[in-house]
Amino acid sequence: MRLIHPAPSLTVVALSLALGAILAGQAGLDAFSPGLAFTTLAIAGSQILTGALNDWADRTRDALVQPTKPIPAGAVTERTALAVATAGATVQLAASVPLGWLPLLLGVVASGSALAYNLWLSRTPFSVVPYLVSFGILPLWVAAGVGVPLERVAAAPLLIGPFAAAAHLANTLRDFDADRMAGSRNLAQVIGRRATHAAAVVGALGVGVGVGMVLAIGERAPVVALVTGAAGVAALVVGAAAPRWLWSGTLIAAACWTISWALGTA
Repeated sequence: MRLIHPAPSLTVVALSLALGAILAGQAGLDAFSPGLAFTTLAIAGSQILTGALNDWADRTRDALVQPTKPIPAGAVTERTALAVATAGATVQLAASVPLGWLPLLLGVVASGSALAYNLWLSRTPFSVVPYLVSFGILPLWVAAGVGVPLERVAAAPLLIGPFAAAAHLANTLRDFDADRMAGSRNLAQVIGRRATHAAAVVGALGVGVGVGMVLAIGERAPVVALVTGAAGVAALVVGAAAPRWLWSGTLIAAACWTISWALGTA
């Protein structure tokens, strides 16, 4: 379970399931159709692939600075990590085939971007780029999987892009000292701890403001959308008080704002 990074993985899968159900329901489709089930399963497979391969790729670094991680701690072997990653890729591909070529292609591009992060970009100043690509594709992937026109979520990548960058920076804050000891040159290391914290908070709150503006100008924004939007802002403000809380606040804000945006822009 630790190998697949359960907190962010479960968050992504749960958000995808919720977004797919809301989009399908608003389009007059079955909110819990086989398409949503296959899409959610494919995204779960991609998260397993990404998490396990991340730990495998960082095994040497983790042995020096984070020896409690599953591979250096001896909880799993390198071969097991690769087997889990392969199983995740297999699940993703198998679940995507019944959905058609577009969801299959979008999923492959999203996972391919995540693999580029794990294997090459995570320790470079371009570490944020895969987050922009993979999470920007995610709402398109969900919409295509449940059979909703992509135009329905065309604006989503514009909101998700800066939030994905903020989430990346919030995540790297947790490992800032370890990354520095390992000689990493990711974006957080390049701009420094304080700038990373400020950029993460401002970027994420900017998305919250964008979602709030959409809801404010909507004529029929439901109360639950406004409430969940406010809850996301509160979680992020609380998380901004300390780097160790920011990641958790970001995950909660992601959940709240995804639901707010989907409900408030029906």
